[in-house]
Amino acid sequence: MQVNMVDVQSLLDTFRAAISYSSDFDKVNLKKAAHALLECCKQDERIEEVVRLGAIDPVVQVLKSLEARSPDRLDVPAVQLHDDIKKECCYILGLLSVRPEYQNLIAQSGALPCLVRLLEQHYASTCIGGSAFRASSIACGPGVSTSSGSGGVARRAADAITNLAHENVEIKNLVRKAAGIPPLVCLLEAFDVKVQRAACGALRTLAFKNDENKQVIVSNGALPKLVQLLRSEDSGVHYEAVGVIGNLVHSSQEVKKKVLDEGALQPVINLLNSECPDSKREAALLLGQFATADADTKVHISQRGAVVPLIKMLMSRDTTLREMAAFALGRLAQNVHNQAGIVQNGGLVPLLESLESRQYNLQHNAAFALYGLAESEDNIPNLIKEGAIHRLEDCCQNLQVQASRDCVQKTISRMEQKLKSDSPAGQRALYDLIFLLRSSNALTRLRTAIALARFSPEAMMKKIFIQERGVAVLLDVVLDTTATPRQQKDSTAALLTLLEKMDALSPVTEEPQQPGRSGESRVYLDPKYVNNPTMSDVTFIVEGRHFYAHRIALLEASEAFRIMFTGVYKETSMNYITLPDMSYDVFEIIMYFVYTGSVDLSTVESDLTFQLLQAADKYMLMGLKRLCEMAVAEKLTLENVSDTFHISETYNAPQLTKRCFTFILKNFDDAKTLCASNEVFFAFMQKLVASLKRSMFDIGGRDVDLLSPAVIVANAISANVGSQQAAAAAAAAAAAAAEATAATTTATGGISNVGEEER
Repeated sequence: MQVNMVDVQSLLDTFRAAISYSSDFDKVNLKKAAHALLECCKQDERIEEVVRLGAIDPVVQVLKSLEARSPDRLDVPAVQLHDDIKKECCYILGLLSVRPEYQNLIAQSGALPCLVRLLEQHYASTCIGGSAFRASSIACGPGVSTSSGSGGVARRAADAITNLAHENVEIKNLVRKAAGIPPLVCLLEAFDVKVQRAACGALRTLAFKNDENKQVIVSNGALPKLVQLLRSEDSGVHYEAVGVIGNLVHSSQEVKKKVLDEGALQPVINLLNSECPDSKREAALLLGQFATADADTKVHISQRGAVVPLIKMLMSRDTTLREMAAFALGRLAQNVHNQAGIVQNGGLVPLLESLESRQYNLQHNAAFALYGLAESEDNIPNLIKEGAIHRLEDCCQNLQVQASRDCVQKTISRMEQKLKSDSPAGQRALYDLIFLLRSSNALTRLRTAIALARFSPEAMMKKIFIQERGVAVLLDVVLDTTATPRQQKDSTAALLTLLEKMDALSPVTEEPQQPGRSGESRVYLDPKYVNNPTMSDVTFIVEGRHFYAHRIALLEASEAFRIMFTGVYKETSMNYITLPDMSYDVFEIIMYFVYTGSVDLSTVESDLTFQLLQAADKYMLMGLKRLCEMAVAEKLTLENVSDTFHISETYNAPQLTKRCFTFILKNFDDAKTLCASNEVFFAFMQKLVASLKRSMFDIGGRDVDLLSPAVIVANAISANVGSQQAAAAAAAAAAAAAEATAATTTATGGISNVGEEER
């Protein structure tokens, strides 16, 4: 029905006339006016004009007038008409009070006491507990209703109170002071589900953030009635009922315990399977609140079947459902057995996906739940297997709340702490993760190797990455032309971390080995004796120039010089020794290092540094060799890294090889782009990786040959082979070592004398 503004004024005149009559007035006409005014109020854009024309006071006064002129309950038509008018008036007040600015105006007009009395009066006709209900039913006979069949007056009065009290603390308190809560609690037992729903809605609003109202609701016996309504077949009823309970237990451990004692746990869990999304959402929220009651309740919730439907909710398209499911699971995940149960029932993946959403509440709830799951060592392998590390790190910067970012960082740290723990559970988690390196799934192996490179204890590095071939997993991905850019990026980052842990960058931070034979202390001569004829007992001729030296200094410098001057070579007795393939500048630096134990190579040209590296390798000056490796490594570029690697191979410079590899890893994409083709790049990487495998790991902090006798015997023993086989392996290794020594001797023999003769 369309009503213009002039009609509204005439409708209000009808209301005012009805109030002024001292005797019965035309209720039929009043009903029509009330209905027309109601239709006008349903048009949101017209509410302001309706209030401006003064509608509130006449409507409230009509309600009061009707209250004073109740018809005989046996006059069913009169009762019906009477109730219809009251219902329409309550409905009008409810629509007007949706606007917050009109709530106090309506309350000040005296509407609240009137609405409360309507609740009290109609309890008798809507609930089986009402004495008037029983009396009128007997008087009228079976099948005769004494009020509107829908319980409309009580429902509309409760709805009006709900809207009036919405986010209005003052009116919430006024309802309590007007004794409006007890009749609302009584209406929870109404036969009409609409009345039940309205009563629940009003109590829910009154209980929200109002502790005094909560106490009155509980003290009037609402809890058992509300728990019963959780089992209602009507979705609207159990939705409102679970909402009331949620508001009652919020911030109140005492009420929470009372609700649980009333048996609310199972019906709330059952609502997780409801067809009503709103009920499921509220049930999940309430279970999250129940989970904070005590440790046992967390277990009981899980045991009674909440975990599986909560996980199912996590996979819903409804963001609010996912948010509340993640909230509940996060609280349940504060129990170690629940942590394992959530993962085993498939909760990990949807939680990770929820963390990657764009809804900040869902993000935070998922982050908190994942933090709880990471507390269980049993879950660590599953987290790694599902790629939790990179997924957590990827989404961390996209999280909208700092608390969520902090939670993610704590989750990653917790995983690391678990894997580095000396506890039996931590050790078990580590070995379970190591076992995943043998998985038939390549992605699982890769994620595991990446995690172990970051989180495993340094004492376990050799077992994990040599014996269990963890390094091969990472290197294979780097060399795999079909690997995704992300996989190669993660692999290179893990290898960089691994190299740092294995001290691959130690030449930059540690003092290089000083000249002198292994295990011996060394006393250096004063720099003034460098190329000083004073007390010189041997002279080198380099590029036709004399260089004065002292045998005592050379004997202590390296094995190469010791063999030269104490062995069977002519140099042993020669006072003048010619070095035909040596640059004077290079030899001068060598001698300075031999005499002082240090040398500054920062200003030395690259070509000269390479020559110096060759000479240091030839004369077994390991300290100088390390200095050269450091100097060359500091000047690495994308243009020279390939040549530098080949030099490191030629002169057995493992630390320089590692630095070349590290440089490539840090500049992987640029290096790949610079090459003529992917084939060229990966061919170079294959050579680099092969060299790295030979030199990457050491024993006792020293680079070792994995084919040395000591290593072969150790490996044979660790493999539980027989003593004869171990001895045979050692003999074969010794023979190989002898050949290598002979080759070294031959190389050393390249130092020529004046008048050199065959030995």
